[in-house]
Amino acid sequence: MSESGENKLGKTSLIGLVIGSMIGGGAFNIISDMGGQAGGLAIIIGWIITAIGMISLAFVFQNLTNERPDLDGGIYSYAQAGFGDFIGFSSAWGYWFAAFLGNVAYATLLMSAVGNFFPIFKGGNTLPSIIVASILLWGVHFLILKGVETAAFINSIVTVAKLIPIFLVIVCMLVVFNFDTFKAGFYGMTSGGVGVFSWGDTMSQVKSTMLVTVWVFTGIEGAVVFSSRAKTKKDVGTATVIGLVSVLVIYFLMTVLAQGVIQQDQISKLANPSMAQVLEHIVGHWGSVLVNIGLIISVLGAWLGWTLLAGELPFIVAKDGLFPKWFAKENRHKAPVNSLLITNILVQLFLISMLFTDSAYQFAFSLASSAILIPYMFSAFYQLKYTIEHKGHATAKQWTIGIIASIYAIWLVYAAGIDYLLLTMLLYIPGLFVYSFVQRNNKKHLTKVDYILFALIIVLAIIGIIRLAMGSVSVF
Repeated sequence: MSESGENKLGKTSLIGLVIGSMIGGGAFNIISDMGGQAGGLAIIIGWIITAIGMISLAFVFQNLTNERPDLDGGIYSYAQAGFGDFIGFSSAWGYWFAAFLGNVAYATLLMSAVGNFFPIFKGGNTLPSIIVASILLWGVHFLILKGVETAAFINSIVTVAKLIPIFLVIVCMLVVFNFDTFKAGFYGMTSGGVGVFSWGDTMSQVKSTMLVTVWVFTGIEGAVVFSSRAKTKKDVGTATVIGLVSVLVIYFLMTVLAQGVIQQDQISKLANPSMAQVLEHIVGHWGSVLVNIGLIISVLGAWLGWTLLAGELPFIVAKDGLFPKWFAKENRHKAPVNSLLITNILVQLFLISMLFTDSAYQFAFSLASSAILIPYMFSAFYQLKYTIEHKGHATAKQWTIGIIASIYAIWLVYAAGIDYLLLTMLLYIPGLFVYSFVQRNNKKHLTKVDYILFALIIVLAIIGIIRLAMGSVSVF
């Protein structure tokens, strides 16, 4: 890959990576995930809070990309620049786990969706499912080896394809939207009757919606991870904001309009994917078939996007000297060959394990889902720290996004569950050995702060295990 703009990622490809990473299988079930527990009012409040927090986070990525164009690793390198090598390594380690375990989820979801047409794949973890998913896994692997830019271009095409059924559903819901149906469930419905406003009940509903939005926006950092491959650094920040706002509008319309199409107390009873059930309710069975095809295309696209992310991050981190140097090898197409190989071997092992039990995978994925929020939090903290350090030149916007994004990021970690956060520390235990090995190879000594953080992680992991043994948290 030349270092000129030629063969580098343009704005359209970067926007495609952001939207493609965020709109996966979850988009096709978000109608029931949110609307099943909340009325129109709570959903609107939930999206307003999410919009403020997520847009602030997107502006954080945009601002840091512009202010620190030298930080090519984006989401992980912000943690390193602001808080030292070990915090940077930990952010990268947690993000990598979340990314490759997310690909296991996409493989399962994809085969489960295909099972709607071919029962042999029903459930997504049968032997035929694992065989086909493995073939697709290595197909995606060899596609990316042809060059990240080629895979990103295909991802952009797939992103457009999967948006078609989503837009069709939105248009159909607009056409048949019934205000009386929407009004009846506006405050949420109790015992099949019309809901009555209660501040406490509304806030409880809002919290239930927020727990869903915690996960549907992972992928917002898609363009940031590829900042070293972008034609211009300015495109990275722009793509992040455009991608986020686009997805925010799509999710808002889908969840709010559905409340005027199907009575609120019936939404939780919709089968997965709920979007297919809604379109079938409007246009008949062909609508369900179309949405399920869209789901398959969507998951394929998200799988491609997240494989790009999962393979790129260890490569970038290794180039910066925080992962073993072996991960930094590229092939002649400038694809991260070793990083991608290890990532997909790990995905393959988890796929095979699901033939015997999916408990281990469910456990690891629950932890990884929590781990991915930590890099978000340190990115927001670094924005605030950077603003304080340059307060003589800082703008009101930089102060505002730093404060709001930091508060929101802390809330996300809390909303994900303190018990999961404690157990997430288990993921970092093997990372302690890797970090020690890398620092030794770099002829660096562990600092007192490193040892304190090592001890803290081990103690928190032990507390998490104790709470798991006591039955305080269930992950199997």
